[in-house]
Amino acid sequence: MILGSFAEGHWHTPVNGRDVLDAVTGDVIAQISSEGLNFEAMMHYARNVGGPALRKMTFHQRALMIKELAIKLNEYKAEFYELSYASGCTKADTWIDVDGGFGTLFTYSSKARIELPDEPFYTEGNTEQLSRNGTFLGQHVMVPLRGVAVHINAFNFPVWGMLEKLAPTLIAGVPLIVKPASGTAYLTERVVRRMTESGILPDGAVQLVCGSVGDMFDHLTCQDSVAFTGSATTGMMLSQHPAVTKNAVRFISEQDSLNSSILGPDATPEAPEFDLFVKEVVNEMTTKAGQKCTAIRRAIVPKDLVEPVSEALKARLADVKIGNPRLKDVRMGALANMGQRREVYDRINEMAEENEILCGGTGAFDLVDADYAKGAFAAPTVMYCDKPFEKLKAHNIEAFGPVSTIMPYDTVDDAITLANMGEGSLVASLFTHDNNVARDVVMGAGAYHGRLAIINRDSAEESTGHGSPMPHLKHGGPGRAGGGEEMGGIRGVMHYMQRVAVQGSPDIITAVTNRWTKGSSEAVDTVHPFRKNFDEVELGTTLHTKARTVSMEDIEHFANYTGDTFYAHMDEEAAAANPFFGRRVAHGYLLLSFAAGLFVDPAPGPVLANYGLNDLQFMQPVYPGDTIKVRLVCKSKKGRPGQIYGEVRWDVTITNQDDDVCANYELLTLNARAE
Repeated sequence: MILGSFAEGHWHTPVNGRDVLDAVTGDVIAQISSEGLNFEAMMHYARNVGGPALRKMTFHQRALMIKELAIKLNEYKAEFYELSYASGCTKADTWIDVDGGFGTLFTYSSKARIELPDEPFYTEGNTEQLSRNGTFLGQHVMVPLRGVAVHINAFNFPVWGMLEKLAPTLIAGVPLIVKPASGTAYLTERVVRRMTESGILPDGAVQLVCGSVGDMFDHLTCQDSVAFTGSATTGMMLSQHPAVTKNAVRFISEQDSLNSSILGPDATPEAPEFDLFVKEVVNEMTTKAGQKCTAIRRAIVPKDLVEPVSEALKARLADVKIGNPRLKDVRMGALANMGQRREVYDRINEMAEENEILCGGTGAFDLVDADYAKGAFAAPTVMYCDKPFEKLKAHNIEAFGPVSTIMPYDTVDDAITLANMGEGSLVASLFTHDNNVARDVVMGAGAYHGRLAIINRDSAEESTGHGSPMPHLKHGGPGRAGGGEEMGGIRGVMHYMQRVAVQGSPDIITAVTNRWTKGSSEAVDTVHPFRKNFDEVELGTTLHTKARTVSMEDIEHFANYTGDTFYAHMDEEAAAANPFFGRRVAHGYLLLSFAAGLFVDPAPGPVLANYGLNDLQFMQPVYPGDTIKVRLVCKSKKGRPGQIYGEVRWDVTITNQDDDVCANYELLTLNARAE
């Protein structure tokens, strides 16, 4: 078959292209070429068709859209699995790529609906008062970039690698162009075909280039972004493209790195952490045939444990069945192609100039139902670097396959130094049951790593392991790892948005952010706010309550009834010695209770529940004899798709007889929607 590209709303199939081979059999399974594509027109289509359509949607609508997409793609899993075998992946490898990709869509959809507003923009942080009287304010607002996100992906994860970038980009409201690696593009192409057939995404939201990117980079603007996954060499070349540097194009790079795993000094062969470490190193060497940007390339172990670790690794690897990944008992499949095997073998030979090969190597070996001469198979190879502070090849050369090098250390500080000698990694792991060692490694190695996975007997059963970046947290690292952050939960969404500092009056800030700001207009009428349903209540809807005097009897009754007899409320002499009070004061929670009594409308109505308080602060003590009153203002609203209610956030301010603010907090209620 000839792979197509999806451009300007249509599938484009070239007349011919270069061959793409089955990694296991060596047979031609596809041809690929981007000849005939108009890259400038594709980018124009994304900016002028896809962008406006996405920006009309709110975060919640975009999130529900990718959830629907994940559900639809899940129907075709068996089809994707079958294609994945051709890339050398076992069923377990495919689960990571295919199911892991769909899981990323589900996770981002959920997080966006929980953490982001039902708006097309995001208001970040608190309002800043820029003038003495509060008539001039500032507020950071995040808005979608008005360009296109170009995603250039690696061969090792043709599904997850695409979807980990797609999810935050679409939720941000930015269209994208996907360029998969040619060697496994047949799987990406099939997934995109199913996407386009579904009709779930608006026109122009996603386009696909199978083949080279041609002159696409020449047409990048300051509103565009590039997200790259792959080798450091290619990443550097792309980041230095004249259009990228001239237009300050956002360039997010997640690069292959020399990740490490440290066996703690407490993890002797009798400790559970020893076995967990050995198992994880083997798992990272054999999953996806070691073709993971997060795989363990350097195994850093205490000097006196080098021999037991070496023997344990060799024993476990000897039991790994390698061959046709379609067979259930095969643990490890092939590399992506013959060119990749040649590359891995070249790197092994280069590293072997100063490191000992303990097992594996570059020769032929027995396979299960496969031919070494036709398939891109490589044996798991363990090397040993006896002087890792002097012999630096293992710190500088990555064999992107089933290869790991053991390195000895004397002290924890030495282990940290060795881990950092990778000059920036996506991830390092530590196997220890010593909390002090864990703390030292985090503080010592954190600056050189994007993620630190600390695994021991307490967490192992539920741990996702060394090499599995999760969508909730960042995937990226400093230095050699590229400096980017592929995911990182909502942080990943913000890569595709522009932070703008908006300055103006309180009413202007309220109008722009759709969030009531202190100092802006209030709307007071004769109808109690709690008699209004979600759709009726408006920003700025305000209630000023009557006053209530707090008596000594109130304080003592509250103390005796609740059991809160803290001295500041009950002991006049002790309270007088307190520099904050000077005499007995009312309980803070008594004030909250009285405030609720002042602003609550008790009859059944649209307010279904009070479900939380945020940012509670007590600013001024309330003394016996003081009189308090409350101002309740509708601060923001957030719909709940598919629900008969929505969330209303109220600004609650308690003041005393002198109009001093005694307390302020945010009240959350669930209000019924109009029928």
